[in-house]
Amino acid sequence: MACGDKKARFEIPSPGAITQARLRVSSIEVRDVSLPAYASASEIVVEDGAGALRPVSKAIWADDPARAVTGALARSLEAGSTAKAAAEPWPLTSEPQARVQVRIDQMAARASGFYLEGQFAISSDSGAVSDSLNRFAISIPMADLAPASVATATGQAVDQLAAKIIARLRG
Repeated sequence: MACGDKKARFEIPSPGAITQARLRVSSIEVRDVSLPAYASASEIVVEDGAGALRPVSKAIWADDPARAVTGALARSLEAGSTAKAAAEPWPLTSEPQARVQVRIDQMAARASGFYLEGQFAISSDSGAVSDSLNRFAISIPMADLAPASVATATGQAVDQLAAKIIARLRG
């Protein structure tokens, strides 16, 4: 922490206890998640009453947001399924049976709740699963717009996104 830096740092929480779904693939590579520019910054932002996204005073993400979301998604996929999951670059010598690419179009904490919208693609060089493009929109209720609430809601939204990906990998 820089001299005089008094900003609180917030992590995206790890997934809670999840029932594991049996998948047709045993390994999943999570490609780097693409975030909108405002969500890629280190500052935690919330939407104000006029619809503008503003940084929360003295609060930043503990890690690079794209890296944090990618890692959280890999953890949630692994926790919620029988497959091993890791963020790119794939760390093993054998190729993953499936790859997941996520592009987030909107990621905002609002008075009405946390909102996550975008698209995920599933691909498989081995043919273990069919390639697909899938849209998603996830809303998480929030009690307030405090940074800790934003971090918790972000983790919950990533968990719900992982559940959608797992459901697609099952079917």
